[in-house]
Amino acid sequence: MTHEAPAARAATTATARLRPRVYLAGPDIFFRDSAKIYESLKAHCARHGLEGVEPSDGGVRDGFSGSDEEQARRIYEGNVALIREADGVIANLMDFRGLEPDSGTVFEVGFAVGLGKPVVVYGVPSGSYASRVCKQLDCVADPSGALRERESGVMVEGLGQPLNLMLACSTAIELTAESAVARLAAVFAERAR
Repeated sequence: MTHEAPAARAATTATARLRPRVYLAGPDIFFRDSAKIYESLKAHCARHGLEGVEPSDGGVRDGFSGSDEEQARRIYEGNVALIREADGVIANLMDFRGLEPDSGTVFEVGFAVGLGKPVVVYGVPSGSYASRVCKQLDCVADPSGALRERESGVMVEGLGQPLNLMLACSTAIELTAESAVARLAAVFAERAR
């Protein structure tokens, strides 16, 4: 994660207009090799004429020593600002700690979509969301045909989408990070015509 001072960010923004800025969303920051992951993502972006921007740490690495609440607020505000400044978002929607993507990443995707920014995602497991749920939980079709968890009776969204429909219908889905970057670069190229 990086934290730029507002003046440095403004100068970077002016320079970056030459290349579309892409916010790199995902749970990657939690992995031990996060620096290598972001280095690779930024290299993919650079090969496609984009500037990859990793999430902000809110200045924690710069010696900020406030409370956990203050740190959390700074990280949130820093990342919201980066998404606002970005031209688009690439998001890793791998299953994270269960059968769903990281909730913070899902927020970032929804926020970017709400701002009208193009979002391309990757890391989505193969098959439909419903088929993946049914591999982990005992599910059965009810009399109306709706798929439900047998024990709880909770309906499993079964519209054949690889993710919850709110994510599947609002984003472009690619298999890999590199193909996601290429697709977003194509979106920008098309818009520039």
